[in-house]
Amino acid sequence: MEQPAEGISRTRSLIERMIGAAKLDVSVYEEVEHDRGATSQAAIVVAIVAICTAIGQYNLGPEMAVMGIVAAFISWLIWGILTYLIGTKAFGGTADVGEMLRTLGFAQAPGVLLILSFIPLLGGLIAIVVWIWTTIAAVIGIRQALDFDTSKAVLTAVITIAVVIAVTFVLALMFGGMIRHPGQ
Repeated sequence: MEQPAEGISRTRSLIERMIGAAKLDVSVYEEVEHDRGATSQAAIVVAIVAICTAIGQYNLGPEMAVMGIVAAFISWLIWGILTYLIGTKAFGGTADVGEMLRTLGFAQAPGVLLILSFIPLLGGLIAIVVWIWTTIAAVIGIRQALDFDTSKAVLTAVITIAVVIAVTFVLALMFGGMIRHPGQ
């Protein structure tokens, strides 16, 4: 937390927290971990990033944009719960689901740059950079929320990502034929 001149601590604003999270400022992740009121702010970050992503991919159509925004919230919840379970049960971390949701929500802050995804050639590069940046931010959030070292945070993130990819693949196989893509 920042200290104003009067010596009274203050909580950073949503924008200050987003910028700090994107800058990989550990103190921001600690602040949101402990601020139970920041769960709604983390949800706002997820919403902002989802909207920026939808704008950046405007060519997919409004239905896909709405589905993407809904999927962002569902993914965030699943990611938080799964990371909590893996981090606490497999690696002995100490956190609750709320702490995981808050730190992982703010870890998505670099995703606002996905609003630029529509730019030919550059959009793909931006997406890769944002994915790497967000993954690093997530590892910091996981480490801070679960109160363990970076190697355990990386392992937790890798296992969580592997599980999500496996489940997504199975769901895609099961339901892939039912999804209609724009223009079909």
